Amino acid sequence: MNMQKLNLLLVTNGFEGTRPALDYGIWLAETMQAHLTLLGVAEPSDAHHPVKRLVEETVQRIEAAGIPNQVEMQTGHTEETVSLFAKRGDYLVLLGPLGRPPLRRFVMGRSFRYFMAELGAPILFVPTARFPVHKILVCMGGLGYALGAARMALHLAPAMHASLTFLHVIEPITLDYPLAQDVKTHWQNLLDTNTPQGRTLRQVLEESQPLGLPTAVKVRHGNIVPEILDEIKEENYDLICMGSAYSAHGLRHLYLPNVTAEVAEASHCPILTVRHSIEPMD
Repeated sequence: MNMQKLNLLLVTNGFEGTRPALDYGIWLAETMQAHLTLLGVAEPSDAHHPVKRLVEETVQRIEAAGIPNQVEMQTGHTEETVSLFAKRGDYLVLLGPLGRPPLRRFVMGRSFRYFMAELGAPILFVPTARFPVHKILVCMGGLGYALGAARMALHLAPAMHASLTFLHVIEPITLDYPLAQDVKTHWQNLLDTNTPQGRTLRQVLEESQPLGLPTAVKVRHGNIVPEILDEIKEENYDLICMGSAYSAHGLRHLYLPNVTAEVAEASHCPILTVRHSIEPMD
């Protein structure tokens, strides 16, 4: 993704629950001086939440703010429509809850999980709008995909004038292997270790130094999802950034929890998820 020329894809199907994402998208486009594409999807159930009215209202606000924009109206199911449309460009996709009935969520799963599986683009899920952004939490898993989320945060934070906290959660060790033992033994000086976690943390700290923003590293112990949720609650972050290894074509989701999705569904805070690598800032 070319972060020097950010393109936002802002999505609504007319459901009132997407309004926070629309508000956030307009604010983010102004803050980042980004181009904004507004995608309105008229669904078969459009009579329950007609999209045209909400699109027209949002367009007026976008144009009043002087944001360069493009408006697209399409017909279909939002999940499939957004997945196809996002492949046309290099987008950061902003969306909110789509108002699916509980039975459909139970049978087919939440829409956010579908988007995580199908979209290669970064996703900013906004159940509630929180801006301006003062505090950003970046959850570091120690693997390569966490670096993409960290770099995205590094691109956003300067324009937002936000502080950055890089969090690593050390899980209870269930398998006795050298790397896990090394992390457990040296958790107090994790930054100084030659573990993947230590190397990744040092790398993002090095890349953050030229920004001159308040930056911190935190280490917590316990199960990943509860520890992240506790950190969010205790410190009242405005934006959460997480990498995701989720893929519809892999086997991981069959036997491991989707940490990013679980945090997004429980935190009620805007969450940015990144599945691919992002180049460092110049």
